[in-house]
Amino acid sequence: MRILQLHCDHIEYTPTKKEIKSAEDIADPQTTRLEELVVVFVAIEDGDDSSVAQNAISQIKSSMEKIGCKKLLLYPYAHLSSNLAKPSTAMSLLKEMEDGASELDVSHSPFGWTKSYKIQVKGHPLAESSKVVTKDSSGLKPDDEITSDALKGESKIRSYWKILSPDGTMTNIGDFDFSKHKKLEILAKYESAKIRKVDQPPPHVALMKKMGIADYEPASDSGNMRFYPNGRLIKSLIERYVTDRVKEYGGYEVETPIMYDSEHPSMVSYFNRFPARQYNIDSEGKKLFLRFAACFGQFLMANQYQLSYKTLPFKLYELTRYSFRREQSGELVGLRRLRAFTMPDCHAFCKDMKQAVDEIKIRFDLSQSVLRELGINETDYDMAIRFTEDFYNENKSAIEELVKKHGRPVLVEMWKEKFFYFVLKWEFNFIDGLGKASALSTDQIDVENGKRYGIDFVDENNMKQNPIILHNSPSGAIERIIYALLEKAAKDSYEGRKPQFPLWLSPTQVRIIPLKEEFNEFTETLADKISTHDVRVDIDDRNESIGKRIREAEKEWIRYILVIGDKEANSQNLSIRDRQTGDVREISFDDFIKEIDEQTKGKPFTGLNLPKHLSKRPNLMV
Repeated sequence: MRILQLHCDHIEYTPTKKEIKSAEDIADPQTTRLEELVVVFVAIEDGDDSSVAQNAISQIKSSMEKIGCKKLLLYPYAHLSSNLAKPSTAMSLLKEMEDGASELDVSHSPFGWTKSYKIQVKGHPLAESSKVVTKDSSGLKPDDEITSDALKGESKIRSYWKILSPDGTMTNIGDFDFSKHKKLEILAKYESAKIRKVDQPPPHVALMKKMGIADYEPASDSGNMRFYPNGRLIKSLIERYVTDRVKEYGGYEVETPIMYDSEHPSMVSYFNRFPARQYNIDSEGKKLFLRFAACFGQFLMANQYQLSYKTLPFKLYELTRYSFRREQSGELVGLRRLRAFTMPDCHAFCKDMKQAVDEIKIRFDLSQSVLRELGINETDYDMAIRFTEDFYNENKSAIEELVKKHGRPVLVEMWKEKFFYFVLKWEFNFIDGLGKASALSTDQIDVENGKRYGIDFVDENNMKQNPIILHNSPSGAIERIIYALLEKAAKDSYEGRKPQFPLWLSPTQVRIIPLKEEFNEFTETLADKISTHDVRVDIDDRNESIGKRIREAEKEWIRYILVIGDKEANSQNLSIRDRQTGDVREISFDDFIKEIDEQTKGKPFTGLNLPKHLSKRPNLMV
């Protein structure tokens, strides 16, 4: 069965001519006009049966719930397929679909007639969709992949899609004006469609190779990357920065194993509540799986603590290097989505919902701040927030406060009932040039795992209680941060701006280029003097023209270039080429160091991860 589904302001149709002998009888064909409805053009194909009809109408009703529409027109439309079922079968299945939607205001246009029609389709992200429904379209994947119940059931959750504005207004997604919120519109369409497959490589893939950051590892499983010296330097600095910020917030850093017993009681239960595909290992009679998050390791650890309400919220943190998820091959592209990734993961164990809601606001601010300092501003991402209807009704003001902190409308998925272990989840989503959304920062309110893992604390009445647990990654996966920075850089380049890393993340912050060998000694002394101030400085001492060496420094996005000739070697000041401004200016040594310090203050530092002299570096073939 093939379906084209449209959310419409109106449709107007007129039966004009019978096309088949068994066409539906109409005593007096007239023009029919219907308003504010979903129109579903349907082609029923050879081989379709009752199960297909029931599956199709179930999917149609589910999508109508999401947009808040309760009027449906089924419109037989043979032009969608060249493999049509017999008219008698088609009419029977069409009737079954109509009966299956009896709770809606449902009707159908005449079967077997040519009809003229006029239609006005709404302009929101969920207004248009097409589907192919077959007998096995709800089936699972081949191979021996073990899939959690949560993943199997994720597509069946009853949910509603809406937009929540900072003033607290909740709008059906079909009624929201996206004209000033184009990235939010892209996010809404991406999330509702749940199509993660990528048809072409996004711009960052070429950049990560060109800049010597990362590449695919052909000798490994798909989705596992190799990081070159520049990439490892950037990655390690981000890891250190996020870890420092979480520890400042109050997280206590721990380390847990990367593999667990699939048959451990808490693992079986949690595994089936988490929507992720796993790597599975057989070892000495045990069935193990590689961790997909730091959750269960920290939960098993928290089980060993004697907690009191006075010690809550208690925060455990781990930078998981690595976490593993067996993502589908069509979803794997560059650094955006991997099977092995590095995830900062901080859990806060809270005494009650009030404390959890108060704490999630603090972590929200932390996440915004972390992204900003990593070079990803509030305008670079849009927010989605998901919650149960009951949680929203009981905590409306807290949810609205988060949206106000974001400062712009957010995408809402409201679940009719709780399906996962959490009752609320928010996330910041970066939208790339291909219209794909990727979650960065996120937090969840978990109401199940305290009990599941036997974690308890003593409350004010000396009674044992299970904590509510918050799951926060203030940055999201480290690799995905690099992806976002490279995608931003690609956009800057496309729009005529110079791409640039934040200075504290640049593999080389200053490059010195001596015009002639006679200036090498001066260059060495200057480089050593600059590097003592925690600045990554290298020297292009190759036997190449000055023009070529400057161009190559520009291509490596090196912010500051110092060309050393007679004038510079005999001056009290430095002559600086500033790539960001395009200027060449004179500045004192102290002021130059101060300028760099202002841009790198509060950030971690590490030295060069390649030889200081470019003549000593091998060329990377990418």
